[in-house]
Amino acid sequence: MEKKVIEKLKIPQDVFLPLLFSIKFGGDWSLKVESTNVMAIKEKITRFDEDKMVGYTLENVFLFLNPLILNQEGIIYRLEKCGNKKEREIVKRPYKTTIDAEYAIKASLNPMTKKITLKKVEGPFKFTGSNAYGVSHEMEHLLEDEISGEPFFEFEYEIEE
Repeated sequence: MEKKVIEKLKIPQDVFLPLLFSIKFGGDWSLKVESTNVMAIKEKITRFDEDKMVGYTLENVFLFLNPLILNQEGIIYRLEKCGNKKEREIVKRPYKTTIDAEYAIKASLNPMTKKITLKKVEGPFKFTGSNAYGVSHEMEHLLEDEISGEPFFEFEYEIEE
């Protein structure tokens, strides 16, 4: 099924992998394919009908070919664990990130209709909160390979009474 989609999108198979991984396994993904940097960022939007008391979470996964950070604002301190690292690290990420890319695709996954809708989209793209952190994290992979942060073991326990 994915092979037909890749042919219709006119992109190399390897370039589709971060999008496929985000769809199948969740999360954000990045990959270097020869001279192309590829990144998939997942955003969640929950829709809930108060009268019927039912809803669903729509997932939009953006696939970016050769993404470029245009602007970052704010600083958020957070804990992250990635790859082969044994424990989480304290990292600084932007609260807002604006990026653009040579080519971008938006995949919308709707669990109610069981459909994945794909379309080419134009930037720039603005992300805030966890999506901005995801962009920053994946760009760090693409540009520097390894995520860098402070060790988690520097935390101290405190008991409130």
